[in-house]
Amino acid sequence: MDTNIFEELKNLLQEFKTFLDQNVPTIKPAIQQIAAMFSQITELIDKLIELMNKLKTEISNFDISNIPGLAEATQFITMIKSFLESARTLLPDEAGTINDVLAVADVVGSLSGLNEVKQEILDTIDAIVAHLNSLKPA
Repeated sequence: MDTNIFEELKNLLQEFKTFLDQNVPTIKPAIQQIAAMFSQITELIDKLIELMNKLKTEISNFDISNIPGLAEATQFITMIKSFLESARTLLPDEAGTINDVLAVADVVGSLSGLNEVKQEILDTIDAIVAHLNSLKPA
């Protein structure tokens, strides 16, 4: 079975959050000293926060609750992905196009699992952003 990208995202975000939960007290003084030498560290943190907030907005905007036939559409996408994986070997000159289609298929094929992890993803992003804000120099 293919990995659901939303489940994978949830797991990666949770891993990052757990790391921050455990290490912010240790990291913060180091970030403060690094910021004194390289002011770009604050910009790095700000950009990361901006990306986290954009990700949260995108996830929030996904509303799959009213899509009839989603299970069948997901099965259809899974079949397309299997076909494309096989075709990539036979059509090496089309690998770029196939990879582009597979990237879209990964997102669409994962939609059916989004409702199970959506709130957890959003909550984890909020916690990560709070940690990142706490790391910024005063």
